[in-house]
Amino acid sequence: MNPCTLQHRVSFHTLGCKLNFAESSTFARMLTDKGWVRTQAGEEPDLCLVNTCSVTEAADKKGRQLIRMLHRRHPGARIVVTGCYAQLKPAEVAELPGVSLVLGQAQKAEMASFIEKMMAGEEQGAVQVDDFKSIRTFVPACGRGERTRFWLKVQDGCDYWCSYCTIPMARGRSRSATVADCVSQARQAAAAGAREIVLTGVNVGEFGRERGETFLDLIKALDEVEGVERYRISSIEPNLLTPSIMEYVASSRAFMPHFHVPLQSGSDAVLRLMRRRYDTAFFASCMESIRSLMPHAFIGVDIIAGARGETPQEWEKSLAFAASLPVQQLHVFPYSERPGTRALGLEGAVSNEEKHRRVSRLIEVSEKKYDSFMRAASGTVRPVLWEQPHDDSSVMHGFTDNYLRVEAPFRASLINTVTPVRLGQPVDAGCLGGEILLP
Repeated sequence: MNPCTLQHRVSFHTLGCKLNFAESSTFARMLTDKGWVRTQAGEEPDLCLVNTCSVTEAADKKGRQLIRMLHRRHPGARIVVTGCYAQLKPAEVAELPGVSLVLGQAQKAEMASFIEKMMAGEEQGAVQVDDFKSIRTFVPACGRGERTRFWLKVQDGCDYWCSYCTIPMARGRSRSATVADCVSQARQAAAAGAREIVLTGVNVGEFGRERGETFLDLIKALDEVEGVERYRISSIEPNLLTPSIMEYVASSRAFMPHFHVPLQSGSDAVLRLMRRRYDTAFFASCMESIRSLMPHAFIGVDIIAGARGETPQEWEKSLAFAASLPVQQLHVFPYSERPGTRALGLEGAVSNEEKHRRVSRLIEVSEKKYDSFMRAASGTVRPVLWEQPHDDSSVMHGFTDNYLRVEAPFRASLINTVTPVRLGQPVDAGCLGGEILLP
């Protein structure tokens, strides 16, 4: 008898980026197709599936804490761990309490098979992880987010080898789906009720390089899929955000005026140490191009504080450059020492205390930028997609096309629909009140 026809119960736990959440949705389908049942609140799982992140040491720590917590809470459940932490440190993960199976990136496509064998007691080894150099398979993923949006994985892996980053070792070389496959998945998502799809990947601008397709080809094809009213690009490298892509988004039917572009440092000297592929002049020009084409666009920017080689002088340059940019939000990270990276060979380490001071300064800049953007939008009318609330509530929330969060009195009939809204004043630090404009 197939061990997964016995109505085993499984809970899913995901850390990290949107790409991980898209993959977790696919893992859920893999297992439910085999007869597994997702646990509901208060139910005891037979299996806990943990999809981990490892972008920083803090991410590793969160993974360990989550696994230990799950073992304490569900001592009878088996724990299966996958994701970047599992790929990078499989032996360490396997030693954590309750872990029965560790699966690497190359094993994700056959996850259900590995779990079936484990449940049947077949001998296969607790660690099933290949060296990152052998990761070649692209595992498709498309799933609904926590509320309303769908996430579509279009690319995986990275060939950039920035000095501070472990992603090439955690995800393997850059590889991607085909335009045709992505269009097919978008159509299926639309049939399942998707009104907004976020395109995810590690380095999405590299989409299609291995077969002569381009990211521009992809977004043009997706724009024609009926039923999908909105697309967002999760993140794209500045050197790959071409004028053609910006111009197409500015005039497209469904791509939103919303960009997430990693900067990482506002110092040219530090960018060179990081092995980034642009300088501050190029980045500033990129931001100005977006702003000229889409004056109301939302732009979020990643930046690292306290990288090796970021002297006090270079830090001040980075802070001043970030403050000068016409962007709406800074996603700020303290530099984290990662095993196996080139950055460990650099001089000029910054103390943890100083890193956190720099993080605080950048967050202050970000908060001012976002608050200014919100207040400038007050009184304007923007389209809002209303999201499914997590629980019963008297209010509902949604996002404008340019990614402002909006609150309005709850109306069940409007969930997963786009309506015009007159934006009001801030109701909290990150949300505007809104008046729904319907006949």
